[in-house]
Amino acid sequence: MNKMIRYFLLSGMMLLASSITFSQINKVPPFQMMQANGKVFLAGNLPVGKPIIIIYFSPDCKECHDLTTEFLNRINEFSTASIAMITNMPIDQVKQFVSEFQLEKSPNIYVGTEGDSFFAGRYYRVGRLPFMVLHNKNGDLVKVYNQEMNIEDLVLRLKGL
Repeated sequence: MNKMIRYFLLSGMMLLASSITFSQINKVPPFQMMQANGKVFLAGNLPVGKPIIIIYFSPDCKECHDLTTEFLNRINEFSTASIAMITNMPIDQVKQFVSEFQLEKSPNIYVGTEGDSFFAGRYYRVGRLPFMVLHNKNGDLVKVYNQEMNIEDLVLRLKGL
């Protein structure tokens, strides 16, 4: 009987969690990540009133390196947005990635690992990397870039917000 009660409680909690996630799928998820400097960064720490770009990446992904290089070459076009770069890889790889691209010099880019929780990854149903989404200043989902990483489209949409 004890196992049966636990099963129903667990099933109920999972159903509740999935309904909350489903109803909020078009909002910025309440993620948390460990930054290269060892500090925990929460989604709630993102500046209010600015569009948000979330990039799910891997430090050892060639396409992720290419996307980061392209972002940094056009960083002035993204100055009105907050950019959260999230991975689930170990913190030492995050540190190396941040150092390699000198991301600490860009005050609107926040990079970190969510570790084994894969919360943001599950929330967005990340499959292929890099994965990118654009949210407006209210946190509403504007565009998901899953297969294509179209920086031109992103810049145009960002200007329109």
